[in-house]
Amino acid sequence: MQMHHLGDESATDDADAQSSLSQAGRDYTPVVDGRSICRVSPLTPSIAIAGAPVSFGAFEVTVGVDPHVPDALAVLDAVARAGYAGIDLGPPGYLGNGRELSDRLHERGLHLAGGYIAMPFSEPDRMPSALTELGRLLDIFDGVKGDAPMPPRATLADAGSDDRRRTPGRAHDDPSLMLDAAGWSRFADGIDRAADLCRRRDYEPTFHHHGASYVETPQEIGELLDRTDVGLCLDTGHLVLGGGDPHQAVIEWADRINHLHLKDVRRAVIDRVIAAQGVMMDFWREGAFCPL
Repeated sequence: MQMHHLGDESATDDADAQSSLSQAGRDYTPVVDGRSICRVSPLTPSIAIAGAPVSFGAFEVTVGVDPHVPDALAVLDAVARAGYAGIDLGPPGYLGNGRELSDRLHERGLHLAGGYIAMPFSEPDRMPSALTELGRLLDIFDGVKGDAPMPPRATLADAGSDDRRRTPGRAHDDPSLMLDAAGWSRFADGIDRAADLCRRRDYEPTFHHHGASYVETPQEIGELLDRTDVGLCLDTGHLVLGGGDPHQAVIEWADRINHLHLKDVRRAVIDRVIAAQGVMMDFWREGAFCPL
């Protein structure tokens, strides 16, 4: 198992939220200093603890948009100083490419913990191109796995839909937003195709439930686990956003959890954004995800 200390992970968002990115960049100024990192100690040979670019404000929604996103080398140095065993990939290319990425990790004694990819699992017509993108992610893994304590995790997530991107945090109280039986059948088939590709490349996948997606609530997570054999990336922050309880999740899904994104959230902010019918960007902008 691998654990990440994280601030948040990425997701696509609707057009209104995307148009607000430049303002969000001005409102949020990530820094790399002593407050951003903590010293960690190794656990057991089967558990590795990693940091992630998103903890420093660098993820798919901000990289290349927000001028305050820290330089990749500064993030790598901070994660190494903190004593982490590895780091998540973040947006492909952010930490470097090919030999450059491998050298940067090796110089700091870090391994690549995993890489996140959102895929349209409920839309079969879009899956071929998404599987091609997944293959490119696995190519990156091939170039850096080396002597890592365990291979990187292909961290699969749902790309969602326009309806779900407009209604994050609300499916828990509105089951009409969830997939029907036919939708779940398509979804599970998409997961199986992605997992098969990962395993044929000798990587074990994990599935990351996420706000504003079709796997957001505890009910949806349970449905996913019932219909597939993929492991679960438990994200404590997004679980709360989806109406779940991290403690109960560990009890209920312990045998399926093979990856952990450890986050803290401000529940009052989550409740306020949901009540205001906000979009996913509003959770980030309002500071729902906070330092541990």
